[in-house]
Amino acid sequence: MTQPQPENEREWSVARRLAQRIAAFDSKNVTPRALDAARTAIIDTVGVTLAGSAEACVRILLDTPGIAQAPGACTVFGTNVRTSALEAALLNGTASHALDYDDFSQPMGGHQSVPLVAPLLALAEERKLSGRAVIAAYVIGIETEIRVARAVNFHHYDKGWHPTATLGIFGTVAAASHLLKLDGERIAVGLAIAASFAAGLKANFGTMVKPLHVGHTCRSGLMAVLLAERGYTANTAAIEHKQGFFNAFNGAGHYDAARIFENWGAPLEIESASLGLKQFPCCGSTHPAIAMALALVHDEHVTPEQIEAIHIQSHKRRLPHTDNPDPQTPLGAKFSVQYAVARALVDGVVRLEHFEGDAHRDPRVRRLLAITRTNAHPDMAENAEHQFGAEVTLTLRDGRVLSRRIDNLVGRGVDNPMSTDEMWEKFSDCSKRAIGSSEALSLYERLEAFEDVPDISNMARLFAKRATPGRDSSNKHMASPPATIVAPSGNTSEETSWVP
Repeated sequence: MTQPQPENEREWSVARRLAQRIAAFDSKNVTPRALDAARTAIIDTVGVTLAGSAEACVRILLDTPGIAQAPGACTVFGTNVRTSALEAALLNGTASHALDYDDFSQPMGGHQSVPLVAPLLALAEERKLSGRAVIAAYVIGIETEIRVARAVNFHHYDKGWHPTATLGIFGTVAAASHLLKLDGERIAVGLAIAASFAAGLKANFGTMVKPLHVGHTCRSGLMAVLLAERGYTANTAAIEHKQGFFNAFNGAGHYDAARIFENWGAPLEIESASLGLKQFPCCGSTHPAIAMALALVHDEHVTPEQIEAIHIQSHKRRLPHTDNPDPQTPLGAKFSVQYAVARALVDGVVRLEHFEGDAHRDPRVRRLLAITRTNAHPDMAENAEHQFGAEVTLTLRDGRVLSRRIDNLVGRGVDNPMSTDEMWEKFSDCSKRAIGSSEALSLYERLEAFEDVPDISNMARLFAKRATPGRDSSNKHMASPPATIVAPSGNTSEETSWVP
């Protein structure tokens, strides 16, 4: 995908150099491997967006005057609301991250798909664009946001920024600009506007604001593109300016802009094994340990009653935000490696229902929590190239000691893809909550051939909740929020290590 560059390109601003590459990207550059990865990620993100559409953080936005009421033709997932592309991006973007079940990336230090899918689908629905065009835009969006991440991480994350939002917005602009076929100058302006719109503090992790970061990013990134399309102006040196994004967000000496452009597109970031889907609906840092616990259940036929002691050893960077031996809320359970492993051992699966209501109080799980100890793995170096490792050891009542270890498992990526059955199980579990089982199957089948959809607006009805016969199907969402909605509380000790 490497494009020939003008001799003086090094004198251009970062935004202009990025814009030239975004504008030059062609759908022919989407390799079969990239196409499969993009399609899979879009299917996954649609599913988790439907699952999150009923969460309180979305319901409150729906009831906030001026948001759902904005005129437009864009579908709000899991409802019968249609609104503007901007507000659909806000609402669907928030829903996509509401359950922390969306895909994630090690170099980005966050979640790569959610800044892209909601605004792309809203824009494609509004302008009647194709699935193939959306996929090409998605691929260049991934390339852009992760390349920017390589320039600033992990100092950016450790400083307190939420990269899904602060870096994802550059991906939003790249993807939406490509979908609209903007020229390089307008794309550069959009990126410069995004440098001012970027926002998201880790201090708000554990509250409704974390998914709102994503909704805000989707809306703001799309707004930056729509403004640039219409001739808005901005300083296209706003990323590297002495008072620009790099220096304000990271500080002098804590970024390397050259890393954005090294071996651009060779290979595409979407093809990297450092991007992964979440097979389980909880913090990605717990996934290596969950996978090892499930391997013990399925390979050794271990039952909870046989277990006398559990020892979890995770990579050091996985523990500051997941070492929670006594979770007291559903959100706390999502960020407890002890709970996640215990649940895997008890049920042989880890599903959404295990992080809802009083599931975390299950006495079978509580017994296992009481016999679990956790520590950093002594053989996994803190600064190793791979940082998603874990070992789970079980001591059984009959004296046997069983163990499983993996040194790197960044979700389920291109080198370790989820099977068709696993993909469908997750999608069904997520989407049937919002649109029903039969509708979920129809949508899944359509998404499996997403690149062949000629007009996204023709399939958008499948994202919506069907109106109940005899009820008003106008611009009102189907269900009202509870009278009192309390923001969730949970472990917010993620200051020192990336929490996906």
